[in-house]
Amino acid sequence: MIKHLQDTVTLHNGVQMPGFGLGVYKVEDGDVVIQAVKAALDYGYRSIDTASFYDNEAGVGQAIQESNIPRKELFITSKVWNDQQGYENTLKAFDESLSKLGLDYLDLYLIHWPVKGMYKETWRALEKLYKEGKVRAIGVSNFHVHHLEDLMADSNHKPVIDQVEFHPHLTQEDLRTFCQQENIQLEAWSPLKRGQLLEEPTITEIANKYGKSPAQVILRWDIQHDVITIPKSSKAHRIKENASIFDFALTEEEMNRIDALNRNDRSGSNPDSFDS
Repeated sequence: MIKHLQDTVTLHNGVQMPGFGLGVYKVEDGDVVIQAVKAALDYGYRSIDTASFYDNEAGVGQAIQESNIPRKELFITSKVWNDQQGYENTLKAFDESLSKLGLDYLDLYLIHWPVKGMYKETWRALEKLYKEGKVRAIGVSNFHVHHLEDLMADSNHKPVIDQVEFHPHLTQEDLRTFCQQENIQLEAWSPLKRGQLLEEPTITEIANKYGKSPAQVILRWDIQHDVITIPKSSKAHRIKENASIFDFALTEEEMNRIDALNRNDRSGSNPDSFDS
């Protein structure tokens, strides 16, 4: 379990990834995302998660350049979108993302969704990029167990990460167990269920006990489950607050109480029915 903001998790290929980062989904490109990323980097974040679909890679890249933080100290993730999938298209999409970000390489590149009939060819492209050293690690997002099994059946490398919707209403027990067995790191998007968990009585009660916000309790629950988390915010005070979770710890009983809130309820799409 990570102990502070810049602590890392070692992925199965040996790459070290910060266990806590900033997500920028739906953060407007230009000044809004530039200021958000700068605020995060100034506070001590070193992991930034974007995607071609977010349409803000250029702003993320500008913030990185203007931060003057050495590139090797940062961990930058992007993802290939559904209409960019397939072998040649993915290679082209990667180059476009790299150009927009103004970087020479990515630390992590993900398949954004398991587009039926496409993701294996997309994965072949990611393996090529990895072999060529253009990306330090490759993984997937929104893959169920059966997607992972299918992908791994005839691939040369298994994903280092599966980035999925994960929060107290969607604890992904079967997927977490499978990923632990396969040494695939789980990463949470929408860890706060798009704000829908912030008034959950169990969570607010625990938050009051520690003098913390409900969001901080949920994010602490994530890291105590050894799940990498990337809460999204465009506000500097919220970015700071989200990361201020290393000065308290939840008890085993409190972890169990939060686990028991599971409803298998999604705020986003189910990967099995996602319309690509």
